[in-house]
Amino acid sequence: MSSYAQPSHAHDPGAPLTVPDGTAIGAAPARRAGARRWNATLGALLTAVTVLPAVVLVVPDTTAGVMPAAARALGLGDAGVPALLRATGLALPALALAVSLAAVAARRLPAWTVLATGLVVLLGGLAAVRFAGSVPQIGAIRIAQGAGAGTALPASLVLVWERRNAALAALWAGVLAGSLLLAMPLAMHAVPAPRPGAAAGDWHAALAPMPWLAGVAAAAAVLGVLLRGRVPWTLPPPRLAERGRLALPFAPVAAFAFLAVVAADGWSPGARLVVAGSALAALAGLALAGGLDGGLFGCAVVMVAAGLLTYPLAAPLSGLAAAADAPGARLPPFAAAAVAAVLGALVAARARPRAAVGAGFALMIVGVGVGLGLGLGPGLATGSTGPWTPLLPLVPLGMGAGLALAASLRDAHVGAALFGLALCFPAVLAGQLSVLSLQASRLHSAHSEEQRLDALAGGYRAWLLIAGTAAVLLAVLTLRLLARHGRAAESAPVPEDR
Repeated sequence: MSSYAQPSHAHDPGAPLTVPDGTAIGAAPARRAGARRWNATLGALLTAVTVLPAVVLVVPDTTAGVMPAAARALGLGDAGVPALLRATGLALPALALAVSLAAVAARRLPAWTVLATGLVVLLGGLAAVRFAGSVPQIGAIRIAQGAGAGTALPASLVLVWERRNAALAALWAGVLAGSLLLAMPLAMHAVPAPRPGAAAGDWHAALAPMPWLAGVAAAAAVLGVLLRGRVPWTLPPPRLAERGRLALPFAPVAAFAFLAVVAADGWSPGARLVVAGSALAALAGLALAGGLDGGLFGCAVVMVAAGLLTYPLAAPLSGLAAAADAPGARLPPFAAAAVAAVLGALVAARARPRAAVGAGFALMIVGVGVGLGLGLGPGLATGSTGPWTPLLPLVPLGMGAGLALAASLRDAHVGAALFGLALCFPAVLAGQLSVLSLQASRLHSAHSEEQRLDALAGGYRAWLLIAGTAAVLLAVLTLRLLARHGRAAESAPVPEDR
């Protein structure tokens, strides 16, 4: 009789069954299951580090430098330029609105399907850029880009979340914060404004600064599907309360996106500031109301803060650096801030979440304060600060955003994380509307290039003051939310031993 066909009573119940070569029965299937899990995690990792930069790079609008060339090519006079500017700026409102819808879809449908749909729409919008020949076509293309990016974003979060890997989730948060800080400088580096007197390049490139990133993201998504194989989904189906919470932001975000687009058509800077301030207050209220369940460390409020304090602070600063012709300040300080955001997020994977959230807010407030203390905007405009000076406020800002964002997502339910994500990009839109309105209010009285630069710098300094105040208020709101969760946990009944 063969050695693996012995009677059952001859086998020690405490030892594994063996085959003729001595290998334990079940060891090979266990190794195969472990390999499948590792491959699935690798696929989610590739998705996190490629989809997020491709998605966020849709947000920057770099057409200002090529606007004269675009207006000539489209046969527009001076009266048609504002309509063109509105059309090129439609990507961010479309993205903010699409995230709210896609967050619901990513929990009801397979996340890979939602991700593939978003990437296909995004790639279509990027490919159609070269055929844009009118203002309505440009607007439709930018809406398609934003809708595709906003559809892919929540799906990437769900794919990462279902791996139940703290380091992977932290990396996703860090890459999101870093991408928001680096998006505009990277887009301006890819499509630089022409020098005075130099011939302008193809203006279509400004509508899709780095389209190859979306191609890389699509290839990574396909590879992720192949690596994942047949690993079963581990996330539970959404409950009724979660579906209701995910649907909560849609109507307010839709109203704000509509007002933001309408306000760009001849509204005064003061009226646009009122719209942005009201939207920010509403987002904070939604974050507080919807973040009471499923997010132990205030992830919804932190998402609002991260959206408000990353892209809206970095994008106009990179524009100032380009306008002031400070080459060293254009890209390296922002790249360092993006790296700091990723490092801060990875630190949060090991740190105590409550302390890390507080430290992240402190670093972001310090970054804004340092920018104010250095006179960063006026300093770049006048040349009184060095090209590497932006590094001083940007690095703590990036590290704080990554640290707070990753820590706030610890132990959060996937529904709470998606709810917070649905508020992040409306906060980006509110910040952009604010800073552009502040700068526009000063540009009315600027007649020379030097006065124009001073107006942009003065508007940015005013925005730093508002952003710093908002950061303090959001930090207080988050700390109060954490204290409320702590009291609720202490007062929860302890189950009796039976």
